Order: sequence, then C-alpha cells, then structure tokens
Amino acid sequence: MSDLIDLATQQTVISVAELNRLARTAIERGVPLVWVAGEISNFKRYDSGHCYFTLKDEAAQVDAVMFRHKAQHLDWTPENGMQVEVRATATVYEARGKFQLAVDAMRRAGLGALYAAFEKLKAKLDKEGLFDPDIKRELPPFPRTVGVVTSPQAAALRDVITALRRRMPGINVIIYPTPVQGEGAGAKIAEAIALAGARAECDVLIVCRGGGSIEDLWAFNEEVVARAIRACPLPVVSGVGHETDFTIADFAADLRAPTPTAAAELVSPDGVKLNRDVVLLGQQLARIFSRGIEDRMQRLDYLSRRLTHPGERIRNQVIHLQHLASRLRGEWRRGTDEQTWALRDTAQRLRAAAPDMGLLVQQQQELVRRLRGAVREHMTAAAERVTGVRSHLLHLNPQRVLERGYSITETADGAIIRDSAQLSEEQELKVTLARGWAGVRVKRIG
Repeated sequence: MSDLIDLATQQTVISVAELNRLARTAIERGVPLVWVAGEISNFKRYDSGHCYFTLKDEAAQVDAVMFRHKAQHLDWTPENGMQVEVRATATVYEARGKFQLAVDAMRRAGLGALYAAFEKLKAKLDKEGLFDPDIKRELPPFPRTVGVVTSPQAAALRDVITALRRRMPGINVIIYPTPVQGEGAGAKIAEAIALAGARAECDVLIVCRGGGSIEDLWAFNEEVVARAIRACPLPVVSGVGHETDFTIADFAADLRAPTPTAAAELVSPDGVKLNRDVVLLGQQLARIFSRGIEDRMQRLDYLSRRLTHPGERIRNQVIHLQHLASRLRGEWRRGTDEQTWALRDTAQRLRAAAPDMGLLVQQQQELVRRLRGAVREHMTAAAERVTGVRSHLLHLNPQRVLERGYSITETADGAIIRDSAQLSEEQELKVTLARGWAGVRVKRIG
C-alpha cells in the first residue's frame, strides 16, 4: 500500500501488469486466510484436476479456484447449488486483473459446527480420563463368541462375518441390531452396547458401520455412545468408517480398527496360521518324542551291557585283588632293594669322607714350623727398618750439628737469624750451643 502511495505522489507511470501485481500484493497482505460461506455456481472441474466456480450469496459473488493438489483431498463431489464453506486466500489473477479466491480447503456448510462439537466433546471426555491408555482392556487371544453392534442391513456386518468365517470359522457371532445413522441412533447404539454387556454372551464386542460423511457417522460421536463403551464390561473394538475417519467411539474403545473388516481381523486369530502352527508343533513333538525313545533305548542297551551275574562280579573282584596283591609285593621288594642300595652308597661315601688324623697332625706341625719361621723373618725385617729409620733421624737431629761446632742465633722473639740483613747494632740475640746458650749484643755488622 505504501508503494501505491509513493507512486501516486511521484506521479510515476506504471504498466498494467505492474498495477495488477501491486494490487495482488496489497490484497494478499491486507486480507488474511479466512473461511467464507456461500453457494456454489458455475462449478467446473477441468482435465487438469483444477476446479473453477463462483461462490455467491444474496448480496454478492466472487470467483474461486481450487487447484488439483488441494481438490484431490475432497472425499465428496462439489455440485452447483451446494452451500459450502471454503478456507481461502483473497488474491488477484494478474493476467486478467481478476479478483478471486484461492481455495485451500472446502467443507459442506454446517460441518464447521460439527467439527467444533466433536473437538469440544473429545476434550471434555479426555479430561475426564475416558481415553486414558491405562484403562484400555486386552483383547482375548482366542474368543469363542464375538458380538457385533451394527445394523443388520449394513454392508459392514457382511464384511465382519466374512472376515470371521475366513479366519476362524468356529467363532460364534451374536448380532445386537441397532440403527447406525439418523435421529436417535446414538442412544440406540448405546442401548445395544449395554445389552451386550449385561448378557455377557460374548468374549469381545465389535461396534462398527461402513464409511460415510461426518453427518452419517455422527451417531458414533455422541457422548452416550462413548460412555456406554467405557461402561461395558466386555473389551470393545470400534470399526467405524474408513481408515481416515475418526470418531469419539474410536477414542473410547479399547482398540480402534480402521475398517469393520480390520476389526474382525483384530478380534479373531488367524485359523490358517494356527493350523500351520499346530502342524509344526505336532511335528516337533513327534520328533522330540521319537528322539526321547531312541535315547532311552540306547541307554537301556548300555545298561544291559553293564549288567553281570553277582558270582562273575565276585570272581572279577578276586582276580583284581590278586593282581593288586602281586603289584604290592613287587613294589615292596623294589622299595626294599632301593633302600638297601641307598644305605650301601651312603656308607661308602661316609668311609670315603673319614679324616686321616696322622696326616692332619703332620700338616699341623708343618704349619707351626712355617709360622715360627715367618714370624722370625718378619721381626728381623722390622728391626732392620727401625734401625734404618733411627739412623736417619739421628742424622737429621740439629743437636748433632751443634756438637760439630755450629750454633743457632735467634732474636728475642725466637726468629732464627740466617742473614746479616736481619740484624741491627746493639740488638740483643740468643745463641744456642751444643751445650747451653749465651745472650750477646751486636756491635758490628759485616
């Protein structure tokens, strides 16, 4: 819309195509997806699958188109004069500059109220816990009798009976007749369910009817039917309409089947499969029984071979004992011989290991003699070393030097004078002689 205002103020010249595009954009942005009620006229479905028609009321009309990918989901055929409600987007067909509705979904007038009532009742019963999975009952695996609540004239009844006879011919079928469509049908269906529960003649109950519009199936959307299903002491399977149809009865039942035939298949075991399983089990049982007999026959043969006369067993035991006694005597002799040889070997080793005392005494005396000689030689060598060290020490003794006429001159503080440069006149010195000492004073230094 702002684009149009800008174009108008700028006095810009645009093409027709651009004008139609702007109009389409403005309408699609300004008008949301809405439900529109009206009467169909000029309805035509082309080979392409697209549907073109006019939607009108007393005051106005508008062209509408429903494209194939939307129209293919309709389970009914729109016709001229029908009052319908369409969910559509307002738009412009740019090539013709034509205002129209692009239809997304279509329903017959009044269905909106039915759907609203359906959702309201469903939410109410769900809140009460009527659809709680924990209260659903298990179906009996092998029912003897199946009850069917439906109209005797309904094709659904024939489908159920045909499926039961095909799968399990021995199942009894009890029909609880009731109208399944029209005014008061819901109450009659509830009465039939209550009657089946009160009689308790069957093991499981099927509540069914064939397909139809939502109005046709509405009896199964009534609260009285849902409460009758939950109050029934028997497990209940619902098989109402086609696979895409859902009713309140489906949610209340213990199990929902997409069709009446499927309901019959759910409550009945497959007789062909059961017969096949019985045959297989019989064959397995026969093989197990035969194998068991063969095993026992083989064990009997084995045990019979082990059976002997008591006298024969005693003779065998005597022979066995004699054999053991012979082995015991042989082992005893062999053990005795081994011990005898071991004692002889030990005595010989002891004799070989006995010491020669005379030789040991001679060896001891020789060791004593050699020890005494070694001690003398060691003492002589030690004395010679001591004498040498003493002579060396005497040679180094300062006293021997003094005895040869030498003296040691020291200062008052004990420093030995080796050089005249260390002296000064009138300095007092100490002179040590070979025997004694003398104090002197320096008079002259040379």
